[in-house]
Amino acid sequence: MQIIDKYILKRYLATFSVMLLLFIPIGIVIDVSEKVNRMLQNKVPFSQIALYYFDFTIYFANLLFPIFLFLSVIWFTSKLANNTEIIAILSSGISFSRFLRPYLIGASVISFFSLIMGFYLVPSASEGFNNFRYMYLKGNGRNEMRQNADVFRQLDATTYIYVGSFNQDNETAFQFSLEKFNKDNTLNFKIASTRIKWIEKDSSYTMFGYTKRTVGLLDDKIEVLQKKDTVFNFDLEDLTPTVYVAETLSLGELTKFIEKERLRGSSNINTYLVVLYKKFSIPISAFILTIIAVAVSSMKRRGGMGMNLAIGIGLAFTFIFFDKIFGVLAEKSSIPPLLAVWIPNISFGILAIYLLNNARK
Repeated sequence: MQIIDKYILKRYLATFSVMLLLFIPIGIVIDVSEKVNRMLQNKVPFSQIALYYFDFTIYFANLLFPIFLFLSVIWFTSKLANNTEIIAILSSGISFSRFLRPYLIGASVISFFSLIMGFYLVPSASEGFNNFRYMYLKGNGRNEMRQNADVFRQLDATTYIYVGSFNQDNETAFQFSLEKFNKDNTLNFKIASTRIKWIEKDSSYTMFGYTKRTVGLLDDKIEVLQKKDTVFNFDLEDLTPTVYVAETLSLGELTKFIEKERLRGSSNINTYLVVLYKKFSIPISAFILTIIAVAVSSMKRRGGMGMNLAIGIGLAFTFIFFDKIFGVLAEKSSIPPLLAVWIPNISFGILAIYLLNNARK
């Protein structure tokens, strides 16, 4: 590696790190200002708040990773252009493709860490982040979760469950119901309980305020108990919100979970696939956004660095917009999840090739 490679690579990684260190505290301050009253109202322990903001840092950095990367490359490359350093480098006989090499090495380093974070760190941080929000910020205190979680899930062709809210901390669901239908779509029986708790030691459930209505030909049979222990053929994860559970699973766990849901014929399979495919698409975006940022900012413009930053911010937010829009379309429409997740990378990849060819000229 030559001196010029070390120089650019050092600036690349240092600027990206500084960008994270600048924006993450800003995000934390904004989040604190929005939630401090709720935290005080629910008397949240400081240790829980500290742990929440540790998870928030990882979650926030992963969410806005493309913007941080894009702006950092735009920033220091524009400084190189304004100081005529790029002109000097290219005038020495180095081609634009050779000039781009340290940028791609930097993108490889960041992509590797992004991939590892997406596989292992982000799921754990997402679980802590969502647990805190549901427990302390959306409900009425530590023992209540958000009252409008509304988890509705199909377990198989004839069985459906519904959960009004779920507490991950004590593994308890509220407003639980299970409906079993016959093959002719008539109701066989319905189980309802005000609260259902997972018992880990024997893999069973305890229901409180239990009611079971079995539909008969002439009259129905109703069973009412204050408490009932039973075993169901669904897992604890089936009681949690759809995206919430998918985001909290590591790569191996998520793959097994998707296979299990596919066998069940789950209607939410596209949502899980979007989470899986994004673990691979986001790291690849590092290369695409790096090439676009270098192509845009390597030329000295009349507006200076401000013009490059304006163009960069516009493109970065357009990328985020595409990513969110097509992610939602994959979940709610007939667009294949794999295609929807990769459309932003494909579109901006074509743009990167076009801008790179222009920059070479």
